Amino acid sequence: MTPVDVRHYDVILSPVITEKATALTEHNQVVFRVRSDATKPQIKAAVEKLFDVKVTSVNTIVRKGKVKRFRGTVGVQSDVKRAIVTLAEGQTIDVTTGL
Repeated sequence: MTPVDVRHYDVILSPVITEKATALTEHNQVVFRVRSDATKPQIKAAVEKLFDVKVTSVNTIVRKGKVKRFRGTVGVQSDVKRAIVTLAEGQTIDVTTGL
């Protein structure tokens, strides 16, 4: 196994574990929170190196932060960028174990 570049750990922040993200695993897709300035080639390289899998495509989504109120105080949630990574046939990532 080739040595992992430490910059790959900066690109992938965490896996997304929701009902929709779990349903995507049936289609060989995994969802990750990524840095807001991460590009698709950077995300692909990071996932391939960190998890030792073959990535076929990467789709990204930016969920805009919402305005929330708590006891009359207004707060703003930050924007979150997510990457839906499609893996090659037969490849899997177990996101419950971590890195």
